Amino acid sequence: MTAAAADLPLSDVRVLDLTRLLPGGFCSLMLADLGAEVLKVEDTGIGDYVRWAPPYYGSDEQQGLGTRSALYLALNRGKRSVRLDLKQEQGREALLRLAADYDVLLEGFRPGVLDRLGVGYETLRERNPGIVYCAITGYGQTGPNTDRAGHDMNYLGLTGLLGLTGEPDGRPIQSAGQIADVGGGALMAALAVMAAL
Repeated sequence: MTAAAADLPLSDVRVLDLTRLLPGGFCSLMLADLGAEVLKVEDTGIGDYVRWAPPYYGSDEQQGLGTRSALYLALNRGKRSVRLDLKQEQGREALLRLAADYDVLLEGFRPGVLDRLGVGYETLRERNPGIVYCAITGYGQTGPNTDRAGHDMNYLGLTGLLGLTGEPDGRPIQSAGQIADVGGGALMAALAVMAAL
C-alpha cells in the first residue's frame, strides 16, 4: 500500500464482493476508492456478467478471459479477484476462511441464496462475529416482492420517475444511465456499509 493509500479513510477495511452487475460493482468501487482492499469473488462459470458487456476495449485475445469489457474494467479497477464455486464444499469453505479475515461482505443474490448454500449471514457471523453483511437486493429481504427480479426500469416505473421522461402524451423513455441501480443500490449500500463500520 502506498503512503497516499494508507491515508484514505477506509485503508484498514477489507471487503469481499460477491456481487455482479452494476449496483454491487459500483458500491465496492467506491469503497476501494476510499482505500478499502476489495476482493471480488466470482463463480467459476462466466463470473460477473459485466465481463461480457460491450463496449469492448483491447484485443480479441482478452475476450476469452472476460477482461475486454470497458464497463468491467472501469468497475473493477483497484480490486483483486478470485473465482470460487459456492456449490461445492471446497468453495464454500474457502469463502468462510476468507470471511474470517474480512470486515465486509457484499452480496447481490436473491434473498436466501447464500443461506441455501450454507454460507449465509449466521454462518459467516460464526466465523467472524464483527462482519458487516450487506445484501443488495431489488426489493429487500422480506415483503411481498422479495422474490421478484429487479431491474432499473422496474424501480423507475414504480417510483414514477419513468413517467417523467419522453414526449408529452407519448411513451416513457428509459434513461441511458441506470439511475436506480446507482442511486438506490450502490450509493445506499456504500452508505450503509460505512455507517455499520
